[in-house]
Amino acid sequence: MKRLGNVWKEFKEFAIKGNAVDLAVGVIIGAAFGSIVNSLVKDVVMPPISLLTGGLDFSNKFIILRAAKEGSPVFHTPADAVKAGAITWNYGNFITLLINFVIVAGAVFLLVRAINKLRQPAEKEPDKKECPACAMKIPIKAKRCPHCTTELSGSTASPT
Repeated sequence: MKRLGNVWKEFKEFAIKGNAVDLAVGVIIGAAFGSIVNSLVKDVVMPPISLLTGGLDFSNKFIILRAAKEGSPVFHTPADAVKAGAITWNYGNFITLLINFVIVAGAVFLLVRAINKLRQPAEKEPDKKECPACAMKIPIKAKRCPHCTTELSGSTASPT
C-alpha cells in the first residue's frame, strides 16, 4: 500500500509539473486546430480550386488498381469502389491531406514566430562601452577608464 502511495505521489508531481500540463494543453489545442484546418481546406480552399479547375474535386480522385470481382466497373467515389471490392489508389485524398499539412505547417510557423517575437526582451540601451585606448568594456558614464586611466570625453578618449 505504501508503494502505491509513492507511485501516486510521483504521478501527481509529474502531472502537475508545467511541462506535462503544457503538453496536454498543446495536444488538445492541436486536435481542435486540426479540425479547423480540415474545415478550412475542405470548405474554403478546395471549392475555389475546384472552380478554377472546372469542377475538379481532389478528394474523389482515384485510380482502380484491381477491379471488383462483381459489380460496376465505374465508380464515382473511392468508398463506392472499396465497398464493391475494388482496390484503389486514392491520390486525391493524398493531395487534400498535403494541402492540409502545408496550411497547418504555415500556421504553426507563423504562430511560433509571433510567440518568439513576444518573448524577445525589449532592446535596452547599452550600459557599457569600449575604451578606445585599451579596448576594455567600461561603464557608459565613465569619464576615465579604470583599466588604463585614459581620460574619456563623450565617445572619444584622449590617452594621458
